Amino acid sequence: MELNIGDKAPEFEGKDQNGKTVKLSDYRGKKVILYFYPKDNTPGCTAQACNLRDHYSDLQQEGYEVIGVSTDDEKSHQNFISKFELPFTLIADTDKQIVEQYGVWQEKSMYGRKYMGTMRFTFVIDENGVIEDIIRKVKTKEHTGQILAK
Repeated sequence: MELNIGDKAPEFEGKDQNGKTVKLSDYRGKKVILYFYPKDNTPGCTAQACNLRDHYSDLQQEGYEVIGVSTDDEKSHQNFISKFELPFTLIADTDKQIVEQYGVWQEKSMYGRKYMGTMRFTFVIDENGVIEDIIRKVKTKEHTGQILAK
């Protein structure tokens, strides 16, 4: 299933880095940057998270809440947040329900080897839970600019 701009964002429920349940409906009335990334503490994912961290106040001024999702566990997320002082929530989607709902769990290829993994996609969701934008070609070091350019 591929989501498109104008679609209702699928409701999800997951555990954040502290084991607290987080649902998309908790953010109703707020704009949400829901970004999917492959793995904590890897170069591209770190660059992306740090870009969002460094421009977090700009995103908040525009009314956005930031939520990151990967298939790493809560402990990995705690370490990632602590190490890079990330000010936003990371969801541990260890059972892959959210990545599947959003269609970002796809076949990837590295060095000729094919495997399933999380695509680096970002969904911009409006106050009513409708997808306003989808960024499928994320520039990790310029990600906030991509979001705010819309």
